[in-house]
Amino acid sequence: MLVTDDDLNVKKILVVEDDANIIEIIKFKLEQEGYDVETANDGAEGLREALNSAPDIVLLDVMLPKMSGFDVCRKIREKSSVPIIMLTARDEEVDKVLGLELGADDYMTKPFSMRELIARIKANLRRTVIEPDQGKDEEVVILSGDLKINVARYEVNKNGKNVEVTVREFELLKFLATQPDKMFSREMLLENVWGYEYYGDVRTVDVTVRRLREKIEDDPSNPKHIVTKRGVGYYFNK
Repeated sequence: MLVTDDDLNVKKILVVEDDANIIEIIKFKLEQEGYDVETANDGAEGLREALNSAPDIVLLDVMLPKMSGFDVCRKIREKSSVPIIMLTARDEEVDKVLGLELGADDYMTKPFSMRELIARIKANLRRTVIEPDQGKDEEVVILSGDLKINVARYEVNKNGKNVEVTVREFELLKFLATQPDKMFSREMLLENVWGYEYYGDVRTVDVTVRRLREKIEDDPSNPKHIVTKRGVGYYFNK
């Protein structure tokens, strides 16, 4: 069988959802867009597929048999930084925040339009693409106190030790750190870090900042690197 460059570039999406009708619709629409789609019908199966089949992105329902989407998300994050979009049937703030705090990159509330879902998928996938010639360029390293940020390698070190961050957390840190002392509103961060087609709310930024602070700050309640200016937004203090 001849394998072309296009075949190698096809992105694999894992859909973890127990509603057969929703799976059928999502799978059909995403395959029309050229994606390779795998599915799982319960949390336990979804976790196995997420860790073993190396998807490029995971669409993860919250309410699942055998293991909740929240538990699946937490366990995936222990092993992988693959982008995760949570799907929830309830428009409750606690569900959204919990998913983000467990490591999800994004969330959508059912019912949602396929156009919006595809836009979210594209926005998240763009953040995982490394340009082919990136490794040939001189590495860009940002040093700030006890932090070392290797932009080309997507690596963060604190006091000489590697810090595990998700792609979204790294993109947020990189965006702020490459423009130190410049203030950005939450809306500006949504546009520049999450993508122009992102339809989220500013709470997503707050939760991601909080997650990141817990990993890079000595005292997350009194941050020295990512600083808040109340009523305005965030900036990186180099």
